[in-house]
Amino acid sequence: MPQILDSVTVRAWCARSLEALGRAREEIDAINVYPVADGDTGTNLYLTLESAVQAVEAVFAGHEPELPAPSEVMRAMAHGALIGARGNSGTILAQLLRGMAQVLAAEAAEAAEAGEAGDTEDAERLRRALRRAAESAYEAVAHPVEGTVLTVATAAADAAADADGDCPAVVRAAYRGAVTALEATPGQLAVLGRAGVVDAGGRGLVAVLGALVEALTGERPPTVAAGRARAAREPRQPAAPDECEEHRDAAADGPAYEVIYLLEATDAAVERLRARLDALGDSLVVVGGDGLWNVHVHVDDAGAAVEAGVEAGRPHRIRITHFGAGDAHTARPGDDREAVAPVQRAVVAVVPGEGLAELYARAGAVPVLARPGEPPASGELVQVIRRAHAREVVLLPNDAGLRHTAAAAAEQARAEGVRVALIPTRSAVQGIAALAVHEPDRRFDEDVVAMTSAAGATRYGELAVAERQSWTMAGICQAGDVLGLIDGDVAVIGETPDDGAAPAAPGGTVPGDVLARTAVTVLDRMLAAGGELVTLVLGEDAPDGVADLLERHVREAHLAVDTVVYRGGRHSALLLIGVE
Repeated sequence: MPQILDSVTVRAWCARSLEALGRAREEIDAINVYPVADGDTGTNLYLTLESAVQAVEAVFAGHEPELPAPSEVMRAMAHGALIGARGNSGTILAQLLRGMAQVLAAEAAEAAEAGEAGDTEDAERLRRALRRAAESAYEAVAHPVEGTVLTVATAAADAAADADGDCPAVVRAAYRGAVTALEATPGQLAVLGRAGVVDAGGRGLVAVLGALVEALTGERPPTVAAGRARAAREPRQPAAPDECEEHRDAAADGPAYEVIYLLEATDAAVERLRARLDALGDSLVVVGGDGLWNVHVHVDDAGAAVEAGVEAGRPHRIRITHFGAGDAHTARPGDDREAVAPVQRAVVAVVPGEGLAELYARAGAVPVLARPGEPPASGELVQVIRRAHAREVVLLPNDAGLRHTAAAAAEQARAEGVRVALIPTRSAVQGIAALAVHEPDRRFDEDVVAMTSAAGATRYGELAVAERQSWTMAGICQAGDVLGLIDGDVAVIGETPDDGAAPAAPGGTVPGDVLARTAVTVLDRMLAAGGELVTLVLGEDAPDGVADLLERHVREAHLAVDTVVYRGGRHSALLLIGVE
């Protein structure tokens, strides 16, 4: 096994951290009582690491057949966690990884310039990285509390600092220190002591550090029991009345909403934002830097928290969760919240556009919005399946690239007792065709067969703008060319206007005549094999009048073919075409 944190080891650490959190997710969810007893810390940590794994794999794919530098892989892991951070603990974990990345990336570059190499130098860098991780996490939390993941991170750094030897010796010591600190958390935080559990976020960090031990040494540390029985054996300190008030159950009388968003802003603007959000609520954590931040806060006025972000910079990927909504999958015995009664069947569909999300919702589906460059992770799909509260679920990925992600989500949901059928739809128009024949009252197998048949009988096309020069099935395209795709392959490259106007800039406005001519060509090719219904989904950037022109063309050139038009809205493709 490697004895240093090289690129392959960091990659293995990231992957094994995800595996470890996957194994411990339900256990961590079950002991989640602080700062809000909403039973999702394990899931949030898993989703955060899943985003980190995707970022790391993208870096390796971009460097094939070479290996990326260790510092680049570490930065990718931290950045992926930052943009995918969920919940209080996930946000803090992202900052812990960022703190490590700052030290390892900077010092690796300095060592390379100085020609330094060896186990001693690597071990010392690892000690400093663990220290910086703990310090940066404390800095990110507005009001740090002991007995949480912050305490566990500091203990790991302290143990690493006192350890002699190489990298494996350092990480083993850090892991042991973290475990010892975790077991002491019920005596440090009153709410944990009353519940008889260890800190859920700290338990997640122990899993991540255990994965680092495994990546460096090949040895999997013993599983840490975090359930109520183990925590109950720990000595408890009587809590003072004011301490009980400070750490009351936020789910009962704390802020009503959790607000999370990514924010593009300057350091000065973020400092002002911290002060404003701190006055609005609690559990404030702001992590990141270099212009990109992840903001997490619990508030009663969710709108004010978002408005504060707008004033500070550009917030996006905004998530607002109402703590009082309840969830049958996270309710525990003794909870006062009423569990949601399960339904027999639900359809969960990934959709690329806000207009399409509304359309799917009106048709009875549960939509999952996929924004450009931000496909949903498998954990996110699992969460949506859980929130559907259905015994049977039909899953429509609506994207060939999401096949494996959807399959992983379906497998996990099945393991939780949900009957899931994955229909491999490759476009939103195929999903529309499947929904059109969906009948929730008939037998599940019959419904799935009918929906699969309708989706398979629908050819799909799309118009997009080329981002760069590239070879395609239709020839060489240039950046800004309008591309017509049929069943996923480029079939038409839109011609430049006769007046010599330049092609559309990637992401810019597309000339209406170029789009119309390309769309007509794609439509004619798709209808050459026959068809009864044409479905058009127009994106927000589609020029005015294109829908009327295409409807008129179908009516005049293809007799007995009907046309239906939908608005895809923001984040939708330029134009989607379906032929049934």
